[in-house]
Amino acid sequence: MKLTRIGYNQTLVVLNNDVEIFFSYDTPVAGRSADLEYFKTDTFYSKTTSRHINKYLDTINNVSVIPQEVIDNLSMELPANVTSTEHNS
Repeated sequence: MKLTRIGYNQTLVVLNNDVEIFFSYDTPVAGRSADLEYFKTDTFYSKTTSRHINKYLDTINNVSVIPQEVIDNLSMELPANVTSTEHNS
């Protein structure tokens, strides 16, 4: 697993199975996988989170909108506080 801070309150986690999960604050809201390609949540959280998602997916043309539950399931194996400062390594 590789954790990368890509902006203020924006974190990208790449899992060993090559799945990416993008977090806005502590919420997984977008990502990429071999099966789904690029995707984003169907749930509206805030204007700021929407801005974060749009920035993450800025250059991607084909993005699927999927239920938040699917993104939650993809990120279930991650530690509950994966975006906290204790996981900076």
